[in-house]
Amino acid sequence: MIDKAKQVVAAATEKMTDAVTHLDESLQNYRAGKANPAVFNPVMVSYYGTMTPLPQTASITAPDAKTILIQPWDKTLIKVIEKAIMDANLGFTPQNNGEMIRINVPALTEERRRELVKKSKGEGENTKVSIRTARREAIEVLKKMIKDGLPEDVEKDCEDEVQKETDKYSKKVEELLAAKEKEIMTV
Repeated sequence: MIDKAKQVVAAATEKMTDAVTHLDESLQNYRAGKANPAVFNPVMVSYYGTMTPLPQTASITAPDAKTILIQPWDKTLIKVIEKAIMDANLGFTPQNNGEMIRINVPALTEERRRELVKKSKGEGENTKVSIRTARREAIEVLKKMIKDGLPEDVEKDCEDEVQKETDKYSKKVEELLAAKEKEIMTV
């Protein structure tokens, strides 16, 4: 019975880890005024009739802080990739030379920076909700386990462990958001 209680704690911790990992990946897609190839991860391209993520159809590099180069592995995709970038509404104007697509990354306006910070804080709040939901579910399961014979002191210890994990992952969310806000607001 004690092992099952520990599994409940481990499952809650895993859900919290997944939530923070998802937030970290989401924040990488936010453009902070310097060239970041990760902003193209969600862009989908029609690749021989199949919708495929752009990074799986081309090499995406940032040779300097203001330029992104996209070199398709199949040159016939240049127009399709260009259209997908425009349709994704990322705020970029692609320029192609027949070999590759060059994108000059414009500086973000103050208004756009504030908008991105607000959006990232919203993502962070959603992550915190996921963390608290994992905590609540774990505690509910632990309380039901008391009826099945789990000693109350073990249940309290496990509940405390879940709370410690919740606090730890909430702090990680705050750290990620603070770092991203600093990155976005740095001109």
